[in-house]
Amino acid sequence: MDLAYIPSPSSGVIYLGPIPLRGYAFCIIIGVFVAVWLGGRRWVARGGRVGTVADIAVWAVPFGLVGGRLYHVITDYELYFTDGRDWVDAFKIWEGGLGIWGAIAMGALGAWIGCRRRGIPLPAWADAVAPGIAFAQAIGRWGNWFNQELYGKKTDLPWGLKIDADPGIGRVAGTYQPTFLYESLWCVGVALLVIWADRKFKLGHGRAFALYVAAYTVGRFWVEYMRVDTAHHVLGMRLNNWTAIFVFLAAVAYMVISAKKSPGREEIVEPAAVAEGGPSGPEDGGAEKQAEAEDGGAEKTAKAEPAEPSK
Repeated sequence: MDLAYIPSPSSGVIYLGPIPLRGYAFCIIIGVFVAVWLGGRRWVARGGRVGTVADIAVWAVPFGLVGGRLYHVITDYELYFTDGRDWVDAFKIWEGGLGIWGAIAMGALGAWIGCRRRGIPLPAWADAVAPGIAFAQAIGRWGNWFNQELYGKKTDLPWGLKIDADPGIGRVAGTYQPTFLYESLWCVGVALLVIWADRKFKLGHGRAFALYVAAYTVGRFWVEYMRVDTAHHVLGMRLNNWTAIFVFLAAVAYMVISAKKSPGREEIVEPAAVAEGGPSGPEDGGAEKQAEAEDGGAEKTAKAEPAEPSK
């Protein structure tokens, strides 16, 4: 008998009167709002215009959702296109099943389209939204809790996740490792790491985003090893582990090469903001505004004092 455990919701659907609101979709929506809100504050702090992040997110978010679903359906095609399966289920995104690798890749394509339309550099925009994306992932992982999916091996730890039986999908009742919680907490740590590193080292030209990607893949690698859901294996290792390795190496390589080719941070991230008389970048006050946006004005208070600002 388990003396302590994390309970799972009896249903993945919350009803607001007659309107059904699925927990998985709710977590995704809240995560998107957080990412856009924080990304917008960071973008303005770097000298961009209010609303630019949201305008580009109109392109990035739909592309990301499509990409995430495509990655999941392609890598788990047997769930939808084998005997006894209904291919229509491939479109039921509310039931879970988004691959972060596809979401980031296609989301980047959508963001690139939006950035080109606004005449701004994609790497600078990506740097602004990077920690927000990590926070969004942290929130989105709770959608797996609502759906009782993607948990780890059985455990008797007091923070084990209690899973209900579902013979229809082969789910066995028990207490399992809450891998959704581990990844959620890891993503929060990644977001805080990127915010700290960006303020301390003035990351630019996409390096803050690359740091987010590299840090996330490290956590995803060990969390993936704990999961017990069905997955394709290559050379004895889960496919997502291989993906994490390749993406990590690519992100680190980008940071190294970018630092050599384009050191420092962009001085102008949105020419239209400069034309309107706004700040042109960190040298015109963008860095101080970013600090105020992230810590509630503590940096501004320190700046008013004669002492040197903390580094």
